[in-house]
Amino acid sequence: MAYIPRQPPADPALLPGFFSSELNNIARSTVTDTVQLQPQSVAPAKPRAGLLVEADGTNWNPGSGAGLYIYRAGAWVFLG
Repeated sequence: MAYIPRQPPADPALLPGFFSSELNNIARSTVTDTVQLQPQSVAPAKPRAGLLVEADGTNWNPGSGAGLYIYRAGAWVFLG
C-alpha cells in the first residue's frame, strides 16, 4: 500500500488526531513482506552504491542479460 498524504485539517484542535492517523498510515505503507521490482529498460541516471535494479536485458543489459543487479564500486554486479 502506497502512502498518499492527506490535507491537514484547518481546525488546530483536530491536528493531534490527524498526525496520529498519518503516522499510522506511513508505518503501514512501509511494512511489507515482499519487494517487487519492475524491469528497467534504461540505466538509472544517477546510480548510487547499494542500488538494486531489475534490468530487462534487452534495451538495457548491464552485462549478464536480464536479472537483478546491484551497483557496487562503480559497476553493476549481476545477482541473478
